[in-house]
Amino acid sequence: MKADEISSNSLEAVISRLAEIRCSLIKLESDFKKQRSGVNPAWRKSAENLVHYMALRRHDVRLLQEELAVLGLSSLGRSEAHVMSTLDAVLSVLHRLAGRPFDLPEQREHPGFNEGTALLAAHTEALLGPPPTQRSVRIMVTMSSDAADDYGLVRDLLSHGMNCMRVNCAHDTADEWARMIEHLERARRELGLPCKIQMDLGGPKLRTGPIEPGPQVTVWHPKRDSLGRVIEPVRVWLAPAGSGRAAPAHADASLPVAPEWLAAVQPGERIHFKDARHKRRVLEVVGAAGEGRWARCEQTAYVTPKTVLSRIDTLEAGKRDTQVGALPSIEQTILLRRGDRLTLTAEPVAGKPASLDASGKVLVPASISCTLPEIFAQICVGERIWFDDGKIGGVVRDARPEAVTVEINHASVKGDRLGADKGVNLPDTKIDFPAITPKDLQDLRFIVAHADLVGMSFVRHERDVHELQARLAELGGSNLGIVLKIETRQGFERLPNLVLAAMRQPTAGVMIARGDLAVECGFERIAEVQEEILWICEAAHMPVIWATQVLESLAKKGRPSRAEITDAAMGERAECVMLNKGPHIVAAVAALDDILHRMQDHQAKKSARLRPLHLTMHESD
Repeated sequence: MKADEISSNSLEAVISRLAEIRCSLIKLESDFKKQRSGVNPAWRKSAENLVHYMALRRHDVRLLQEELAVLGLSSLGRSEAHVMSTLDAVLSVLHRLAGRPFDLPEQREHPGFNEGTALLAAHTEALLGPPPTQRSVRIMVTMSSDAADDYGLVRDLLSHGMNCMRVNCAHDTADEWARMIEHLERARRELGLPCKIQMDLGGPKLRTGPIEPGPQVTVWHPKRDSLGRVIEPVRVWLAPAGSGRAAPAHADASLPVAPEWLAAVQPGERIHFKDARHKRRVLEVVGAAGEGRWARCEQTAYVTPKTVLSRIDTLEAGKRDTQVGALPSIEQTILLRRGDRLTLTAEPVAGKPASLDASGKVLVPASISCTLPEIFAQICVGERIWFDDGKIGGVVRDARPEAVTVEINHASVKGDRLGADKGVNLPDTKIDFPAITPKDLQDLRFIVAHADLVGMSFVRHERDVHELQARLAELGGSNLGIVLKIETRQGFERLPNLVLAAMRQPTAGVMIARGDLAVECGFERIAEVQEEILWICEAAHMPVIWATQVLESLAKKGRPSRAEITDAAMGERAECVMLNKGPHIVAAVAALDDILHRMQDHQAKKSARLRPLHLTMHESD
């Protein structure tokens, strides 16, 4: 249908529909007057615009958008930052087309087209600092433990484009956090570059408990070529038992032995033993370093405590044999296959694999405890449960305050192994307990004294935000920016309310924690969910941090995948992109800096920017 084919009746129908939508914006604005009354003055217009946007999105306007597009008008698809101004502009043009004046029923003060964008930029600068020279999107980097003792690492991150240092209080200690921050302060002075500090509270993270230890055994394998020939023997460190010293970093294995026996061992000797499989093996002593000795072995071996080591090149009977001392236990995991049952226990007892009879029939299902046992009273039969970032999944078949039985329905064909300290997600469970733990309260004292922003983990309800704001006020930290980490289904479903609650703070932002959020909402929905978060936050003029697994392969392995390069480019739609730690993190920061710099000429939030293409049409030869 062409624009000149639209009848006056059709035009009036479009005007009537838009007027109806506009009235719904004003009504919801009135309904949420109490919630908006508590926001900081800096957020007043933003809170109003957010309410307008939520009212608009209660309507299905897809057919209306098509009709507006035919008329060459805004189809409301990019109205997030200035909802009422967009509606009024479209209504004004429609009234002119209809040949009658457009009289607003009331004069209202709301963000204009340029003002909405300016408010988002101002709120972003207040939270994350000034934009870098060559790009508008900031880069946040999570600190590894190495940053506490490696000034060069922190300096390199800052020089290659880091704009905000992130410290996760779920890891390391206050002493280590302090050293990380000292390194940043030194780097900022030397380079003359700004960089904010965000510290994330650990929050009530639900994790699996410990698993009973496996046998004490040290296993080693020499490196072999494709024909099975040894190309690199195993480096074995023989250490005096009880010394308490860690083995050298380049040792492949370490064996504690009696000090007096070890003192007599000389380079060039051969030490014979039978390993746990009764295989005869030989160690060749190749050097000494203080009280320890270096040996090499060209055979695979399984060594356990009390394995007898024999010096065959000595005649001194008292110094001929010794036994290997205590060794670290093998870290156990629980193998789970589809159809298996797993018992979660509230009592903090060590987990165990399933007990089987001679025919392989399960006598006692596998069991494991989990942190936060108070959650057991809130779990219901039929609810889903996920382990280890969604690698293993199941359904609750029995729920009691002391134990929950899970039937595994999601695992690889051969099964997957569940270890200790792995994340547990309950997307269907209505979790109701404080979002701030006793440890968080202790950490907040350090955060208020050292950080610019505080990240709130596992936020689910606006009362969680109010609690954090009250605690910050008690500690004199009301000036800190709050970053809401959206990583639960409950948090996502209450996002507009959470954002309004955060607006009590002078500065605030939202982090899309896509790892947990994908597990909670479903991997198939994560693209849709992150889009909705971006839209809502743009309507609130609130900066977004695009987080979790950005350039993860590059940071960890030194080489990015094609998919994650595209994902990083999508980060241009946020105000900040977060990188996680890894041995190649400096290269990841440099790559992200380049990607974001290139993409800002092509994309601005939802809008494509049509700069000239460097392509040419060629005539056929």
